[in-house]
Amino acid sequence: MTEIESTPPTTSQPQSLVRRRWPTLAGLGFAALVAFDLMSGVDLAPVLAASAAVYLGAAALQRPAAAWPLFFATGAVITVARLLDDRFDPTWAILAGSVALLTYGLLRGATRPGYGLPLQTVALAGFGTAAAAALLVTPELGAYLVAAGLLGHAGWDAYHHRVNRVVVRSLAEFCLALDTALAVVIV
Repeated sequence: MTEIESTPPTTSQPQSLVRRRWPTLAGLGFAALVAFDLMSGVDLAPVLAASAAVYLGAAALQRPAAAWPLFFATGAVITVARLLDDRFDPTWAILAGSVALLTYGLLRGATRPGYGLPLQTVALAGFGTAAAAALLVTPELGAYLVAAGLLGHAGWDAYHHRVNRVVVRSLAEFCLALDTALAVVIV
């Protein structure tokens, strides 16, 4: 009789690329879907506003895991606004919702730590202003404003992914891929 060699089961098998990088792959896939329907770069102003709103909302709620539900909520707002009335830009609804979340966070006393609600409020002011301004200028300039804002937010995503604060890392990685890809498509 011959002895059959077997390798003992290992407990730490390397994860596949898909399992390790699913947020990046999902972000790129979502960017492809969004870009497929893209008419102009200004059409992505709500995405820029939503990017900042998700971070602010997670900080206001003081729950990093709230970022994913907030992302899906902003996606629903954008989708419903596009389906209901082409004249109403969902950027304004997202910015208004952000102000409501900011108010809630302030009433809740979520002003600490400084990298939470205070810093995310500054970020929303910058990214939200770029998104709103894109709607008010020429379409070409507006597209470049949105692209610059998305690239800036991609840097914001990379930073938050590295420090693992405010939002869950999977959302930061997803948004980094999404924001970068959409900015490239605009330019």
